[in-house]
Amino acid sequence: MAIEDGGPTRDAAGAAPRERPHAPSGASSSPAAHPGRRGPLRRALHRLSLVVVALGVAVATTLGVGFLWFADQVPRREVVLTRTADGIVALTGGASRVVDAVELLAAGHGRRLLITGVNRSTNSSELSRGVPDFERLFACCIDLDHEAHNTIGNAVETRRWTESRGVRSLVVVTSSYHMPRALAELSHRLPDIELIPYPVVTPARAAPWWSSPANARLLMIEYVKYVAALARMRIEPVVDLTQAAQRRRPEPAPPAGPAS
Repeated sequence: MAIEDGGPTRDAAGAAPRERPHAPSGASSSPAAHPGRRGPLRRALHRLSLVVVALGVAVATTLGVGFLWFADQVPRREVVLTRTADGIVALTGGASRVVDAVELLAAGHGRRLLITGVNRSTNSSELSRGVPDFERLFACCIDLDHEAHNTIGNAVETRRWTESRGVRSLVVVTSSYHMPRALAELSHRLPDIELIPYPVVTPARAAPWWSSPANARLLMIEYVKYVAALARMRIEPVVDLTQAAQRRRPEPAPPAGPAS
């Protein structure tokens, strides 16, 4: 069949070809139609993700190195104390802490002992049963603190005790893993007091931390508490206990006027 000029082209069957659909006006034909719109956003998100990953790696590395330093600071052997101090403070949490502190007092390493954080239902008679050879010391030279419930409270009550007793140097008795945080809290509230650490090391804690899952877990928990305590102490003001007590005292009543 002849093809007329200007007419639609037909296929072999004689059917007219289908017309191609036209895209609606204003619609983009593909995501790449406007590359300038998504390029800066993708680059910004990519940079942000890199910054987040870098910060995460930096924080994890810092915490890991800090934990290794902390674990290295925790002694695995008891020290031989050759110095003396005005007083001794034992932070409760283990029976061996009290026993070691009383033995230090009996050996003349301090004139007086404070046992802080004692349960309210525990008295001197009960504690003295653990050291029957030094029972007499509880009557003359040992003070019990029942107010403290944590390490912060131990430091607060120790400061109160040192001020009332005129103590200028102090032997600190607590577990080895607890010693870094105890010294940090005590030095924060007793900046003018010389602190002499005496870490208590039990047989269960003498093994290297990496060889014992229980020791590793205990050290990790204590390290987190230690870091949190340091962060808190950077923003926490030290309240002068004497001034605070004076502020809590009620104002004296004015003198009564003459009777009318």
